[in-house]
Amino acid sequence: MNPQQQENFPISVRDQRTNRRIRAREVRVVGSAGEQLGVLTIEAALERAQAEGLDLVEVNPMAKPPVCKIMDYGKFKYEEKKKASEAKKKQVVVHLKEVKLRPKTEEHDYETKVRHIKRFLEEGNKSRVTIMFRGREITHKNLGQQILEDVIQDCKDVGQVEMAPRMEGRQMFMILAPSAKVAQRARELARQQAEASKKDHEKSEKSAAPAPAGHSKPEGNPAVTQAPASPPASGS
Repeated sequence: MNPQQQENFPISVRDQRTNRRIRAREVRVVGSAGEQLGVLTIEAALERAQAEGLDLVEVNPMAKPPVCKIMDYGKFKYEEKKKASEAKKKQVVVHLKEVKLRPKTEEHDYETKVRHIKRFLEEGNKSRVTIMFRGREITHKNLGQQILEDVIQDCKDVGQVEMAPRMEGRQMFMILAPSAKVAQRARELARQQAEASKKDHEKSEKSAAPAPAGHSKPEGNPAVTQAPASPPASGS
């Protein structure tokens, strides 16, 4: 492993050995500014980290000798947690929403259900489209198959078949997923919403911050200045 690879080795917060928890007798040390300090005994490396008021963190335990980096580990964990939180906000949570139909569904009901399916797909979700058979309807599976084929055609501009139609008991179902273009648009919308939410949060924090001491307004009513009393008039 060359020095550049050692410096850029990804650090995982989970189960990270630090300071006295590091078991190796010798370690290859990367300084707090990314500089290569070479192979040091664990005691010398710990002394170097303590002199800077920082931690010695094992970033590559599989190397020979293990690679350690001098850093503020508490700050590093906080920043990693913050990054993970921001990434989670930008993720599109995909839901599976079911729409149920019958072999004899009326035309206006069918069109309403198709609009619902399209809306689900445009939001980046998936849709399970289910045909429910009752009684002797189960003998006309071809009707259910035809309805699902119609749904596929009517939704082809926003969705695609993820799971082909299949039977499950007295139900026939399939799963539609957003097309690549629609899914990308949903992710972009989620990213924009996350950024807008972050800006609103920062704005509210800024407005809630206390005003500087020199700009505080005096409390209570302003003092009223009275004119000096006139001297008593002298007698004539």
